[in-house]
Amino acid sequence: MEKTERMPVVPLEAGAGPDNPPCPACGEPLFGWIDSRPGLGGPVSRCESCGLGVVGGPGSAEEALRELDRLGDQAGVTIINRASFSAWIGGAGWAGLERGSRYLFTIEAVRRLVAGRDQVVKSTRWSPGRGMATMWQTLVNSATFGRNVVIGASVTAGKPWQRRVDWVVIAVLAIPALAVALPLELVGAATRRGSAQTLRFELL
Repeated sequence: MEKTERMPVVPLEAGAGPDNPPCPACGEPLFGWIDSRPGLGGPVSRCESCGLGVVGGPGSAEEALRELDRLGDQAGVTIINRASFSAWIGGAGWAGLERGSRYLFTIEAVRRLVAGRDQVVKSTRWSPGRGMATMWQTLVNSATFGRNVVIGASVTAGKPWQRRVDWVVIAVLAIPALAVALPLELVGAATRRGSAQTLRFELL
């Protein structure tokens, strides 16, 4: 029988360098994900280990924790999950890419960040209202010039005629998109990849 030569496994650390700074949550290299878009502070990188997304420069754990706390408090937060089914479907049109975003959190990234201040994630729970809205807006984003036109933190299209077209598209697609978003988000929730997750913390 002919032997099959195995490809060597390359650790993530091998990608570290000036173009791939360390992830603020886990220290593994950040890799490019999405190029710069209107409303964002620069290109978006992501960590292949914990999933954290970082917009613009490399950032720090302290800055990431401050942004995390603005989503709730030190007892718990609700995040728009970068490891969600909607983020996978949407890519650059994902509704979690909100205007002014700096860090795009995942459950695992949050676990690692709060461990640095002696906390653990006590519980995680899918947030159905925000989750459905995020999935729905992600689907609508695929057909509009602007982004997140309905749910806020929007990036409107540059030309008046494009903005008018966007509202016509939204009116036409609102119900069909909801019909598709509901089962997709339920699948995401069932596989722990819901679009919005509420996390509760406790001290070690």
